[in-house]
Amino acid sequence: MDSKNRKFNIGRISGACILAVFIIVLDILFVAFPKKTFSENENRYLQAFPVPSAESIVSGKWMDDINSYLCDHFPFRDSFMTIRTGVEKAEGRSEINGIYICSDGYFIEPYDEPKNTEKTIRIFKSFYESLPENINTELMLVPTAIWTLKDKLPAAAPYRDQQSDAMDIINGTGIPAVDCFAALSEAYENADAASSGAQTELYYKTDHHWTTYGAYIGYKAYCEKSGIDAVPLEKWNSTAVSTDFHGTIYSKLNDYTVPGDTIEAYSLGSDDISVVYEDTHEESDSLYNPEYLGQKDKYSYFLDNLHSLITVTNENAGTDRSLVLIKDSYANCMVPFLSHHFKHIYVFDTRSYKLGPSAFIAEHPEVTDVLILYNMNMIDTDLGIGGIY
Repeated sequence: MDSKNRKFNIGRISGACILAVFIIVLDILFVAFPKKTFSENENRYLQAFPVPSAESIVSGKWMDDINSYLCDHFPFRDSFMTIRTGVEKAEGRSEINGIYICSDGYFIEPYDEPKNTEKTIRIFKSFYESLPENINTELMLVPTAIWTLKDKLPAAAPYRDQQSDAMDIINGTGIPAVDCFAALSEAYENADAASSGAQTELYYKTDHHWTTYGAYIGYKAYCEKSGIDAVPLEKWNSTAVSTDFHGTIYSKLNDYTVPGDTIEAYSLGSDDISVVYEDTHEESDSLYNPEYLGQKDKYSYFLDNLHSLITVTNENAGTDRSLVLIKDSYANCMVPFLSHHFKHIYVFDTRSYKLGPSAFIAEHPEVTDVLILYNMNMIDTDLGIGGIY
């Protein structure tokens, strides 16, 4: 064998040895590393080691769960995800892990054709028709970033009109609607004319929620529809409570080079707020929980994450109006604005509240207003829709 072939074979053997050592080291680390049950970065529970059964083995589910377990607990998983995202961005990819890479640093979730519109219409309509006629009821369907910020999408990104789907629900239910689409579109077009020093982004760049400023725009639209005088933005006390918020969309990319978003909180010194979390029986004098600002899930700063029923009281509201708010998490950062105008707000998360808002309203004659608030991505998949009526 000549020297050239000998060097080639040595190189192949060396490469194979390095690869084998790398695999062995990863195997050792996989066994040695402690297994987490929850990923704070992705805000989800990780796959536990699946216990085999005859049914799961025959169906193939056990192997699928094993694969998920290995992927979830792979050593240095977050670092490898960051490297992969960096490589794909360098290749010019416009979509990574189901997220669109958009202009101005935005990462935006796609919007798919809804599959449960008829069910949603049936439930909302039944609920609406069960309410006393004297209750002011509004439906607010909030567009997500893919609709409002459509000009930031990559050229090849598929686009479906959320507004058309929202109108199907509005027309089918007959519930008076707050036109959040027009309000957010106008605010986006006039962002440069917003108050100096105020947050003007309507959506977070790394999360699927609207910002507190976006929620303020929704609040103004609701007030206009409900005959309430909205408090001008400049009269609210605004505080940047975090400048390093990396939300749920960021977690799908895991790119450490992406700067964090700013979370702002708004308040009025004249309000006298008390909050009761009915499921845990905890009480607070604030609509915010600052403990979450030290965690990955910083958006849970608003209303202490998720609770089946929250009672918010403002003794200085100057009115006896009481609002039932049926919602997804988009509403959490809008409650501070609404609380200025209602003595009581009953905030329902019907995914965990099992008694039904209809029965609650029947037992609480002080209720004067109802607001149903969902974003267009959540309304089609939210398991709580079935619990509204």
